[in-house]
Amino acid sequence: MPKGTTADGFERHIGTNHLGPFVLTGLLINRVRDRVVTVSSGLHVLGRIRDDLNWERRRYQRWLAYAQSKLANLLFAYELQRRLSAAGRRTMSVAAHPGVAATEGMRRDRSLQGKLLAGGPAQSPEMGALPMLYAATAPGVGAGACVGPDGFMQRSGYPTLVRSSRTSRDSTLAAHLWGRSELLTGVRYTIEPL
Repeated sequence: MPKGTTADGFERHIGTNHLGPFVLTGLLINRVRDRVVTVSSGLHVLGRIRDDLNWERRRYQRWLAYAQSKLANLLFAYELQRRLSAAGRRTMSVAAHPGVAATEGMRRDRSLQGKLLAGGPAQSPEMGALPMLYAATAPGVGAGACVGPDGFMQRSGYPTLVRSSRTSRDSTLAAHLWGRSELLTGVRYTIEPL
């Protein structure tokens, strides 16, 4: 997306992809019994979490803003699992990403940067949806797992358990982002034991 803000004044990618789901999950967490699936992207590897989450003090780069939001998704998913476990909850937090799927957003992006990041033909939206469905329903998916396509560089294929970047599993960074997210949104999690 080009530079813009949400109705709440957040940079569009971080607001839509991370802060919105952070709030929704926080409001529903004590009603969820089985699992929470957070959707990320393989492009999370390009993301960096900065104190300037809204890109107000640096030159805006839409693909890096997107990557930042997708790294935030993984940090959130793993931190949520740590907090669920600490509260003694059986509810699982799981992450998933679609690989490269031919969505409307990809169709509209005609930039050279977008074509390079796509890195070739995309799989169908239906194939891209499979990792999220698998993460939400498969019995072999455990707490804190990440599901993505089984093909080359996790770009396409059928769902399997995958590894995300080391940065995405940084518990110190995740706790920092969690605190910033609570501050920005005004939503504080109270995870009740079941």
